[in-house]
Amino acid sequence: MKKRVFFLLLNLLFCCTFVSAQTSELEQRAQVAMESKKFIEARYTYIRAYEDYMKKGQMRQGVECGVKAAQLYHRENLWKEAFDLLRQIDQAVIATKQDISRRAPLHYLTCKERYQMYMKIHKPASAQEQLNYMETHAGRTSDDALKNDMLYHKAVFYYTTGQTSKGNEAFKQMADKMTATKEYDKVDEVYQTLIASGRRSGSANMVAQSYSSYMAWKDSVTAIKTRDEINGLKQQIATNEADIADKDSSLTTRKAVIIGLSILAVVLAAALIFGALVLLRFIMQTRKQSKTIKMLNENNALKAQFISNISAQLEPTLKKLDSRQPEVKALLDFSQHIQTLSGLEKSDEPLDMEDLQMQPFCENMIDQIRSKVKAGVTLKVEAPKMSAKINKEYVSHILQHLLTNAAEYTPEGGKIQLEFKKRSAHSYQFLVTDSGQGIPEEQHDEVFKAFREVRDLTKGDGLGLPICRQMALKMNGDLEIDGAYTKGARFVLSLHDA
Repeated sequence: MKKRVFFLLLNLLFCCTFVSAQTSELEQRAQVAMESKKFIEARYTYIRAYEDYMKKGQMRQGVECGVKAAQLYHRENLWKEAFDLLRQIDQAVIATKQDISRRAPLHYLTCKERYQMYMKIHKPASAQEQLNYMETHAGRTSDDALKNDMLYHKAVFYYTTGQTSKGNEAFKQMADKMTATKEYDKVDEVYQTLIASGRRSGSANMVAQSYSSYMAWKDSVTAIKTRDEINGLKQQIATNEADIADKDSSLTTRKAVIIGLSILAVVLAAALIFGALVLLRFIMQTRKQSKTIKMLNENNALKAQFISNISAQLEPTLKKLDSRQPEVKALLDFSQHIQTLSGLEKSDEPLDMEDLQMQPFCENMIDQIRSKVKAGVTLKVEAPKMSAKINKEYVSHILQHLLTNAAEYTPEGGKIQLEFKKRSAHSYQFLVTDSGQGIPEEQHDEVFKAFREVRDLTKGDGLGLPICRQMALKMNGDLEIDGAYTKGARFVLSLHDA
């Protein structure tokens, strides 16, 4: 057709659109220029948008912008520039080496634009060639809209060139496909557009053939719609009859179900009442237990304070005695240990942490017990050259206590080892191992409990390990005995620096 409006309507109805999820700024600027009828600016900006999209690998949007730029070229009769641009677009699509089914819709757009250009400059043979290419590309896709668009242009071409029978065949094929999918409104719109286009172009043959085909299709669609409506009504009647029969047959069952549900509701109500009573009783018992636990905790705190006070009051008197006597020294140490343990249990203050090099720190711990070990005892340190954040006071106290005990219980020719290991990004372990007689498994937990038995204080008050564990807990860690080690005793101090 000669008039640009006709081709614009075709594009609106059947153009295989490639809408991107997001329009680039360049394309938006080109659209604004088009709306303002600044066609040269719009053409230039569409070309820039085309190049930008292609660089980003957004082939679909790039081809669309390139085709729009070609349309603006031949709008001003710049045919060579338009054909060159379309050729450039095809070469860019081929260079992507994409699957042929993905390239076909893009080539379809460029062929379609060439077809319209040849129709406009009255070269039907060249237009026929491009139409054949369009058919080939449409056949390589599964896009029905693209195939319908091709059939539409095929019909228009045949009508325009006087090949009425071929035009009817192509148009009927397209209309049958869309009718089969019940797109009646769309087919009707196509017929109306084709008739209007024929009138605008002055093609009496196209108008007559389109109108004749339209009326025949209208009659057939009316029959199809009537048949579908009758079948739908029959189906609805059958469904309603089946529902009525089903309701009649299930009435007795529903009555039984209602009775059963009523009985179940009564049972559930009774169960809920019983459950509420049980829950109320549980709540009362829980409150009572909470009060009891609170009272016990308060009593324990008072007892700890009381013991600490007694220890503090006895200390001045004990210091007046001869501390060289074993019994007096034992009482002084016991008093000091009680105050230390009590202070640990009551204190909630955060500990000061410092970054220390572990290898020299561990070697210093071992050096402090060299004079206390028996003859022939080997002292060994295994610590990597790394730093860790620890509370030096507490860790030193714990390690010295463990190493001193190891020195006491390791026989001549034995071995004592201090190790430091990094277990994770913020977790560490100190391991103190000796080759002494070890600790029986049943006492592994008992040795960490204070005041578990009456002792001769001159032989130790049994508070050393409880104090060490309490210090470990204060550092967000723990102190325990390795039950898997059987060649002596191994204590494991686990710490976390965060």
